[in-house]
Order: sequence, then C-alpha cells, then structure tokens
Amino acid sequence: MSEIDKVRKDLVIIGGGPAGLAAGIAAREAGVEDLVILEREDEAGGILRQCIHNGFGLHRYGEELTGPEYAARDIAKAEELGLDVRCGTTVLSVDGEKRVTAVSKKDGLQVYEAGAVILAMGCRERPRGALGTPGTRCAGIYTAGAAQKFVNMEGLMPGRRVVILGSGDIGLIMARRMTLQGAKVLACVELMPYSSGLNRNIVQCLEDYGIPLYLSHTVTEVRGRERLEGVTVQQVDAARKPIPGTEINFDCDTLLLSVGLIPENELSQRMGVALSPVTSGAVVDDTLQTSVPGVFACGNVLHVHDLVDFVSDESFRAGKAAAAYLRGEKAEGLTVAVLDGDGVRGVVPQRLHPDGDVTLMFRPAGVVRNAAVTVKSGGRELARKRQMIFTPGEMVALTVKKEQLAGVTDDITVSLEVSGK
Repeated sequence: MSEIDKVRKDLVIIGGGPAGLAAGIAAREAGVEDLVILEREDEAGGILRQCIHNGFGLHRYGEELTGPEYAARDIAKAEELGLDVRCGTTVLSVDGEKRVTAVSKKDGLQVYEAGAVILAMGCRERPRGALGTPGTRCAGIYTAGAAQKFVNMEGLMPGRRVVILGSGDIGLIMARRMTLQGAKVLACVELMPYSSGLNRNIVQCLEDYGIPLYLSHTVTEVRGRERLEGVTVQQVDAARKPIPGTEINFDCDTLLLSVGLIPENELSQRMGVALSPVTSGAVVDDTLQTSVPGVFACGNVLHVHDLVDFVSDESFRAGKAAAAYLRGEKAEGLTVAVLDGDGVRGVVPQRLHPDGDVTLMFRPAGVVRNAAVTVKSGGRELARKRQMIFTPGEMVALTVKKEQLAGVTDDITVSLEVSGK
C-alpha cells in the first residue's frame, strides 16, 4: 500500500453513536485537535435515531428527551467543536500497532495510523439462531430492534398479532409501540423468574396496556411455513427446562426477540484486546484503557448499559483518558484486580490504580432485596451502599473515594450482602 493511502491521526474513535460522540467531544475539549470519528451508518447518533420514545437525558440534562433529541445535542456539539465525523465508513480491522483500516464510498480504502484508539462500536441483539428454538424458518420473526427500525424509521408494520420473547428494555418498549400502532400484543415471555428490563418500562409498557408478562416461561415451538402462524409457550423449572403440561398456544403472525445484547467486539478480539467472559466486553482499568496500551473502550461495547446518560458519562471519561495518554500522562504504578463477589456480575473496571476516585459498575446476578453493596480488600471494608432492591435490569454504580482506597495492595472484591447474613 502506498504512503498516500495512509493517514496519521492522534486519535481514532470507532463508532459515532452516543459513546463515540461523547468521547470525541471530551477529547477535543481536553486538547486533542487531530481526531476522527468513524461511523458505518450514513448518519451519526447510533441506535438513538430510532428510539423515538422519551426518557433519555434525565441524569445528564435533568429533562426528558427522545432518542433523536438526545443524539442531536451531541451532534450539534460535535459540529460546534469542528469534529471530523466520517459517516458511511466501515472499519475492517485494527491491529496491535493501532493501525485502523477502513473503507467508504467517499474515501475508498484508507489506513489510519493512530496515536490512540477509542473503541465505541456499541452492541448488537442476540439473534434467533443463538436460542435454538425449534420450528420452521418462516417469515414474521424479528429482533425487537429490527422491528423498532421498521416502525419508527421506515413506517412499516411487522405484523398485527405479536408475542415478545424476552423482557429486555427494547422488547418492553416495542410492546407499547406495537400496541399504539394498532397491533395486538398477546404476551411478553421471559425465561428468567425476573424481568431483565427497567421496572419503569414494565409498568409503562406492559401493565399500563394490560399486556401479560409470563416469567419463568419460554417459547418452545414456532409454527408456520411461509409466515408465522403461532407459537407454543411453556413454563420452565429451576434448571430452565420446559415443564410438560404447561403449554400455552398463541395464534400470532409476529414473534419479536428481546433476548439480550452482545458487545460488538470482533474488532477488539482480532487486535488482541483481552475480553471478559462475563461482560463480553474488554477488560479495562480505571482509565478505561484495555490490555493494549493506548486503546480505550467505552459504552455498550465495554458493557451493556441501561441508560444512555451513563454511556455518555463513561465515554467522557474515556475521551479525557485518551487525551491524557496522548500527552504522555500514562497511568503507572500498582494496579489491583477488582473481582465479582456474591450476587455480583461483571464489575467494570476489572483493574484499578488505588490513587484516585473510582466508579465501579455492575449488574446484580439476580433480584436481591434489603441488601448492601460492599467493597472489600484484605479483610477491610472500603465502601458500602445500601438499597432496598437490586435487580439485573438496573446497573449499579458505586464511587469509591481516593481516601478509601489509600493503602490498598490486595485484590478488591465487590459483593451484595443481604441484611441479617
């Protein structure tokens, strides 16, 4: 490849959704002038562009915004700062030397030689093939996000009689959206004994419209040749196996899947970034730096968030950290591991330097009532946060202060402790 095809950039950000935009804004405000944001879609904003419901921005702005309104604010700020956002650009690979290979209609094939890289590729929905649900490959089965795009952006209705498998937030929101568009949502079916979505969405999207939620149930059969004609739902036992005799048959023409999100880490994996088997995202330290020096990760590509406000906050930190790295202010010295304890799943960051304030984020492993988050190291309790109820649908954040971390040299364990135990 000739030299003309190579472009030198101080910072390359992969992804122009809420994470990538926030990281770029923070990096520019921290003094990084030579940066580029690469976005594969034709417009910046990511998934927010199709999320026309409100509820975004309460933490960041103190007001309710729709997804497009939230994205528009970051897009406007990026334009104000003169950020180079290149849409319609697909990143093909990133190597361990931080060379980013991308292709677009406008620029063709280019290689960006970066001083630092921020991974902000977001996440994707788990498809039907990952579930192993028996039945025919008929039309009428969609992920909830695909149905959301059809309805909100293309003005198309996937169907009229709907069953939703999984109670993730997109699925809950689509239960309401399909109802408002005139469809009949027959049921929302959840494998686990608890919902994986926010409680406010259960109330506002199911209960307010009389849509039943079947916990500890799953779809065990899909019927139909050319078009979906119905599904069979069964209750499952503690081992998540269908219980004979509990079959419920629904005549429907549409099945929406809301069965989890997977961080888009194929690029990360190929460049040698260490991934967590729990979060499926990168293993990072408190600066959000991955195992590859100068490569940072933030947003849903790191761990799946429930609120975009938290994505933006995390991504601001990643942008500032990348700017510090480019200035030569690299975090050095002792790092300690952060481990999942009882009732805790997927703490981020997984390593930290115990010389500053650190925000730890995780999801509870199940529904836990009247408990407290504890942060301990070497037999010493560093921090504690009590809450009436913890659920997997809501991420928990706990800030541990610099003075609380003083003198820590052993691994840190984050746990949920139930009162009375």
